[in-house]
Amino acid sequence: MALTLPPLPVEGPLLLAYSGGLDSTVLLHALAADPAVRARGLRALHVDHGLHPGSAAWGEACADNGRMLDVPLSIVRVEVRPDGDGPEAAARRARHAAFAQALQPGELLVTAHHRDDQAETVLLRLLRGAGDGLAAMRPLRPFAAGWLWRPLLGLPREALVSYAREHGLHWVEDPSNASDRHDRNFLRHHVLPRLQERWPQADAALARSAALLATQADLLAGEDARRLAQVQGVDPQALSVHLLMAEPPAWRARLLRAWLAGQGLPPLPTDAIGTIERELLAARPDASACFEWSGAVIHRWRDLLHAGPARAPLPADWSAEWTGEAPLALPTGDTLALDPPRRFEAPLRVHARQGGERLVLPGRAHHTELKHALQDLGIPPWERACLPLLSAPDGTLLAAADLLLSAPLADWLARHATRLRWARTVDRAEA
Repeated sequence: MALTLPPLPVEGPLLLAYSGGLDSTVLLHALAADPAVRARGLRALHVDHGLHPGSAAWGEACADNGRMLDVPLSIVRVEVRPDGDGPEAAARRARHAAFAQALQPGELLVTAHHRDDQAETVLLRLLRGAGDGLAAMRPLRPFAAGWLWRPLLGLPREALVSYAREHGLHWVEDPSNASDRHDRNFLRHHVLPRLQERWPQADAALARSAALLATQADLLAGEDARRLAQVQGVDPQALSVHLLMAEPPAWRARLLRAWLAGQGLPPLPTDAIGTIERELLAARPDASACFEWSGAVIHRWRDLLHAGPARAPLPADWSAEWTGEAPLALPTGDTLALDPPRRFEAPLRVHARQGGERLVLPGRAHHTELKHALQDLGIPPWERACLPLLSAPDGTLLAAADLLLSAPLADWLARHATRLRWARTVDRAEA
């Protein structure tokens, strides 16, 4: 018996996500026997989560199977750190991060998800009240530097079992798969079998619905992009409130979710749209409201919504001396540096804003209030709270990060052929 795999979807070599279980062992064997796959290049990666005493032995079993089929295999050990959503989700995050790091540009990450997995995913997302998420797993989608391909989505698990028995394959049994503690296992062992007693093709029907919903979601995504361009300004991290409010409520919700997804921010909680409507979109034009979730935040300011990772302000009582010879690490994770390094005549004091600061800007004879200068630059209030200020030993304000330089500091930097740079953690993450 041979597995009928779909044609290779895009150019590039293949990296198999190999757990050592039945599904991925079958896929490893089928791919290794395919001349077209061999011509492109095939390797495998096993992620050891370290959550089971026998996990090291599983890795050895995976390596044995790889050697028998002449498929190079790497083993990556990860640290699973639960973050409020349980060990299963934390293990999935760690595994995906390992795959993303290992994937080469243009390479296809291949996973062994099959039709039964797809049916379980649809049920799980139904129970969580998903919308577009009911499209479940896509056969092919961009992932990290390459692609994620699921060639077995059209096949039931029983076809994989038959293939494995016919070819005498050996695989690892993860004892956690027998536990009903995890939602997916509960559906697998108790719900889907009951559904199939009454509707034998329940798994196929659920998978077919997911495919139809995926098509509709793709069509809606195209309209999302068109409408989003109309309410977005030059800055992709900002949306016009009054243009967004001109959209029907259902489209507002879609546009907000699409906007955030485009910035790589976490999905909004189920009830978040209503809160954003009440507290941000319906707020006064001069309001400075915000909504935070999962390490991200949306601010309203000057008729715009701004979104990004949530940032802690610089502690009001923090200060440090800085000579300029080496980068200065700030409590927020940001850094200040001179590029190239130089040494100030006397150490400067770096500190947080206290209010009421003034400085003499280049080309001006009189002091300017820092607050007004930052407002003129369009620096929003939450960014102002993160700004490191530089002061001379006598207390004279010299700079607000690298956004505003006083005349004396600008002159000193020019004479010493260097620049002041404020490197934010957000900037480094985007780079």
